Amino acid sequence: MRTERNLTRRLDRVFARLDREPERPAHIDMPRMSRHRVVLFSATLAFYLAIVWAVVTTSWLVRLDWQVMFFRPYQQWPEIHAFLDYYVVLGQRGPTAVMVAAWLGWRSWRQHTVRPLLTLATSLLLLNVTVGAAKIGMGRLGPHYATAIGSNEMGLGGDIFPSGHTANAVVTWGILAYLASTPRARRWLSALSAVTSLGVGLTTVYLGTHWLSDVLLGWAAGLLILLALPWFEPLIAKAELWLFDLRDRWRDRRRRPAPEPVVPVAPVVLRPLGTPAEQPAPAREPVSPTRASRGLAHLAPGPHTTRSERTPVTPAGSRRPPHADRLPRGTSQPARPLTGG
Repeated sequence: MRTERNLTRRLDRVFARLDREPERPAHIDMPRMSRHRVVLFSATLAFYLAIVWAVVTTSWLVRLDWQVMFFRPYQQWPEIHAFLDYYVVLGQRGPTAVMVAAWLGWRSWRQHTVRPLLTLATSLLLLNVTVGAAKIGMGRLGPHYATAIGSNEMGLGGDIFPSGHTANAVVTWGILAYLASTPRARRWLSALSAVTSLGVGLTTVYLGTHWLSDVLLGWAAGLLILLALPWFEPLIAKAELWLFDLRDRWRDRRRRPAPEPVVPVAPVVLRPLGTPAEQPAPAREPVSPTRASRGLAHLAPGPHTTRSERTPVTPAGSRRPPHADRLPRGTSQPARPLTGG
């Protein structure tokens, strides 16, 4: 009961702390390419080139690879074989990328920034380009496909050098330490990622899928990517601003009211001067069938003609005003008396 209560209290504290972080934390700083980091990058690059040269020249490192392969660690300790078959998944690109992306996505949502996801995408892109190009360029065969004992197996069309599992483990789990918000968390996560990637590399040697030199070069390749990430921080910041600007424009477009429908305007016909314009006929009200069958009282039955077709009717009588000294037509006037002059 006490254990459950303590666990409940700790979870409540964690969620309460998360609820107090509604905005992007201001204390999270972006790593810069300091002098110390430049020295580490140069030393790692020199180690990378030294491993490649040692394998190309078939030096003592190649002889060590064959000795470890003939030792067959999976036969020496078969009891841990089943566990290491699952443990090596921590170096596969697909599952590890999904797990780390889920964590960084939740962190991006809480901190209102997409920098963690953009940093992960940049590191994975660099990993695919650099390690993939090295694999194809050197074309080394693995221990299971070796052709001649003691040879370096270079340039035979393989894709085993450097170890992709090891480089992916270094980058994927090391990105958590790179994005840590406090120095203490960065130290702990750096140690955890180093142990995890070291275990993944040695597991591939145990299973016989990689030479020991493949693992050494994979560690160096992954570390070079993590050390070079500060050079890409300005590009990541520009990409973040572009994404936020795109989001704001999309939101403004959604909030903008829909435009009113445009009413079509009848075209204006220009006629020459002196041409009478055609008057449109007035619209007539449709007559219902009940009203048409009933008929109108003031209209006479029968067909109706237009005014121009009717026979002109002469009005009866004269339109002149009556005069007292005039008689109507058809009446003889009385004889006037003759007067002598």
